[in-house]
Amino acid sequence: MSNRYPKVTYTEQGLREGMQIEDANIAIDDKIELLNALGETGLKNIVVGSFVSPRYTPQMARMDELMSKFKPIEGVTYTALALNERGVERAKEYSPPLTIERGSGRPSLSCHMCDVFVRRNTNRSQMQEMENWPKVIARAIESGAKEAGIGANASFGSNFLGDFSVDQYMALLEHQHALWEDAGIKVTQASMGDPMGWVHPEKVEQIIYRVKEKWPEVTHWSLHSHNSRGMAVTSHYAALRALGPEDDLALDGTIGGFGGCPYCGNGRATGMAPTEDTMHMMEDMGIDTGVDLDKLIETVWMAEEILGRQLWGHVSRAGPRPSNGIDGRNVKTKVYDMNAPFVETLEQTKHFKLGSKAYEGGVYPWREPIASPYKDRLDKGLPVFEVDGDWPWKEDWFPKPSN
Repeated sequence: MSNRYPKVTYTEQGLREGMQIEDANIAIDDKIELLNALGETGLKNIVVGSFVSPRYTPQMARMDELMSKFKPIEGVTYTALALNERGVERAKEYSPPLTIERGSGRPSLSCHMCDVFVRRNTNRSQMQEMENWPKVIARAIESGAKEAGIGANASFGSNFLGDFSVDQYMALLEHQHALWEDAGIKVTQASMGDPMGWVHPEKVEQIIYRVKEKWPEVTHWSLHSHNSRGMAVTSHYAALRALGPEDDLALDGTIGGFGGCPYCGNGRATGMAPTEDTMHMMEDMGIDTGVDLDKLIETVWMAEEILGRQLWGHVSRAGPRPSNGIDGRNVKTKVYDMNAPFVETLEQTKHFKLGSKAYEGGVYPWREPIASPYKDRLDKGLPVFEVDGDWPWKEDWFPKPSN
């Protein structure tokens, strides 16, 4: 991993955030096949679903069957969402392979900045969320906790109340921080949540800088962002750039970027950061993800087959940026055949993985095969441009100053 960026923990949420907005009648065997395939990609943290009431989330009604049939992969941490003690007890029946997590291990104060959304989503008010804070603090003191967290959901804005400024977010965190300070517990963690797709890279960056300036001891971060307005991956980038090697950062997303929320007003358009896009970006930033991007793309195509529609990711459609073989990038996709025919459809575009059969029979308008001295150099293992050498700067055809 590049030593200028934070340590990243990435969690794949497709089986929960993705499936919870889809047809409740999707075959359980298809979900199991998808979960098994995800385990083979190199992803280290996978959420398998939710132990919740099927009355409200019928998509999760067959969790017990999924848990009893899927094949866990050694080295992968599998978790599930449980919103109450009954859900936790159900999850414990499948531990292992499930890891029963209760947050980061640090007690944390948090609430939704949008009172309307939390009422729609959990049938509770923001005030009721805050009423729980003294209990959280009391339990933390009783357990001897040395560190704690602060944060908010709907950190950036709301479809029902509008924009929330960085100043407003900071004001909320300052009140939380004061409560922990009064309890004598050090705050080392901050979280940003975004259920309605209001995340923006500029705000993410500002929040991180403001928090680190005010409380430099905060080094543990999490960013949960939806992608309604296409800002999730760029916000991941902003967080990675704003943090340093002394920090750790928890991110999440879904293969293909599918997912949604019936309570926020955007439904399936809410989406999440496509996992394949974030992994591709991180790898090209020098961050070793340990993920086989080729296998990850296969899981996106599998999900599209199950759902019967195209998903939102870009790398799963256009492929990774292809390697020329001498750039040192760990990418299986190689530069394209310069004599490929027109590539127009999404099915033809899959040639990056399926080869020339994907565009077989395509229109070829050129009278002669295309040739290029640059490609000739590449075939010989030479750089396309020599930074400190002569090519192409001293070639006869390259324009030069008159004196």
